[in-house]
Amino acid sequence: MSPPGGNIRLSELIVSAQKARMLPLTMSAGSSVASEPDTLLSIDFTHRSIDIGATLSWFLRGSHDPTTWLTTVGRGSSVTGHFVRATVTPDGPGTLCLRWNQNDVSVETYGPGSTWVRRQAWHMVGAEDSADHGLEASEHQLVAAVARANRSLRIGASHNLYHELLPTVIEQRITVKEARRQWQQLCLTLGKPAPGPYTRLMLPPDPTVLANCPSWRFHALGIERKRAESLIDIARHASKLWEWTALDKVAVKNKIGRLRGVGDWTVGSVLGPAVGDPDAVAVGDFHLKNLIAYNLAGEPRGTDDRMLELLEPYRGQRGRVIRHIARSGTPIPKFGAKRRIMAMRNW
Repeated sequence: MSPPGGNIRLSELIVSAQKARMLPLTMSAGSSVASEPDTLLSIDFTHRSIDIGATLSWFLRGSHDPTTWLTTVGRGSSVTGHFVRATVTPDGPGTLCLRWNQNDVSVETYGPGSTWVRRQAWHMVGAEDSADHGLEASEHQLVAAVARANRSLRIGASHNLYHELLPTVIEQRITVKEARRQWQQLCLTLGKPAPGPYTRLMLPPDPTVLANCPSWRFHALGIERKRAESLIDIARHASKLWEWTALDKVAVKNKIGRLRGVGDWTVGSVLGPAVGDPDAVAVGDFHLKNLIAYNLAGEPRGTDDRMLELLEPYRGQRGRVIRHIARSGTPIPKFGAKRRIMAMRNW
């Protein structure tokens, strides 16, 4: 979760993206939308196989994400599937469609941002993340075991801070279910239909539109003033976000940390999917510290300091270890009854 008092589960976000019922990729009948021709991505499958579906899953905000759809058949590196994402780019709106099997990955793009999203496809499937990270040889049995279980999982990068920041800010201090509903409503209310032949696919709100929205307009979506002001500030800095992704990861961390309402939890949650940082840690998450403490030390409850202490031997790959444990580790023991959560729009 985000800072103390929140209910969002980072581990749940990662795991549920893999387990969720994925939306079908429907196309409108007789669509004549112009697109860039299909091309094949050049990816080295010989060094380490890629589970493209699992790698792309952390760009998905639940099975009803209006901007991103994923469907897969099979498991592991033998999986086949489709991935579609509509997004805002420096060149305008663009839609990316990936289709893959065991041997090839084909790319098709739509809209003014076609060239930009096509360039990012290679990064999103984790083709850059081919180096051996050494976790399978770890002295800690669980770290080695989950690394082997996720051998085909790679760290991809969208290079799109704007698209990754918006839903992450919405996830601050609330449950996964409510955050996904708010993200969906934000895109349906302020976004526009995506370029391309896919029905129901929506773009995130355009930065110009979002930057000029008064904070009170977000209340009907369940987004209170603090998070609304953060979303507006991100939109006002959208033109700079494209430049920041070209910086080194430490500089990116420092830059986005200066945005209103963006703290350690948000920064740690965004650096992975946005710039492919394998060392990003979401400090302040309500459940993550317990997940790491339980899996690495057998302690059912932990603190952020304890989590960082346990992850220190894996510095440089801490985010990868977290993702492996979230996918294949042991669930946290639960104590007590569940607490009823009232939707923020009803406050």
